[in-house]
Amino acid sequence: MKISDFQTKDVINIVDGKKLGQIGDLELDLRHGRIEAIVIPAPGRFFGLIGGGSDVVIPWQNIVKIGEDVVLVRLGDTSRNGRGPDGAGGDAR
Repeated sequence: MKISDFQTKDVINIVDGKKLGQIGDLELDLRHGRIEAIVIPAPGRFFGLIGGGSDVVIPWQNIVKIGEDVVLVRLGDTSRNGRGPDGAGGDAR
């Protein structure tokens, strides 16, 4: 799978059924060669540069399923300003 294929998928939280957006970036662990997290840009951001708000950083372990059209994630707190009790959620960037 290419990164560009990843970026066209909608990200859905299975806890509440909400669409969180589309993947805008990945956090990589280059030393170990693995993906650490996916990043969902804040609403209204353009290429991560223009606009306000905080991105949502979703740790790789919170990804439940990568499908043909969507990525299903499990987040206990979908607010965009703080990590939820399961260690996921919005991470101010």
